[in-house]
Amino acid sequence: MGLLVNTMRTEEKMNETQIREQIEGLRHMTVGQLKDKYLEAFGETSRSNHKQFLFRRIAWRLQANAWGGLSERARKRALEIANDADLRIRAPKNFLKGELDPRRTAERSVEPTQDPRLPIPGTMLVRRYRGKDLVVRVREDGFEYGGKVHRSLSSAVRTATGTPWNGFSFFGLGSKPGRKHGSN
Repeated sequence: MGLLVNTMRTEEKMNETQIREQIEGLRHMTVGQLKDKYLEAFGETSRSNHKQFLFRRIAWRLQANAWGGLSERARKRALEIANDADLRIRAPKNFLKGELDPRRTAERSVEPTQDPRLPIPGTMLVRRYRGKDLVVRVREDGFEYGGKVHRSLSSAVRTATGTPWNGFSFFGLGSKPGRKHGSN
């Protein structure tokens, strides 16, 4: 029975590696090639000529085909929301002009349970370093690399590279969107 599990894990890793290689291959395609790939993936032509949009859509489809897309429940809920007749594009003109009903408002601050720079547990952080993809999985209890759980992201990166790195800097986490490194 242990042999079967090991075989399944090997096939899963090969499949994950193949998907990652296909996605990396998309990065080097032209917009025309991405549009052809979009047609192949979705069965319809894309009106967009935005390279990043095409890349993300095709990458999502490759992953969804390999590991499954949205659940049926999520799909139905999305359709309910999209078909909602009360859907507004703009707020009413008198919105927030009058006094708020104190019975319907609450003010409370919530302390974050983890560092806000980190993605949610289960996320795979991937970076190409010296020709190899380094993959660190974010967990509730730390960071997993090479089957070992590390208490800090920097420790996992140090084990992976053999060089002391700041884990956030290595994976490009922690800066605010649109802000250049080192600027306020």
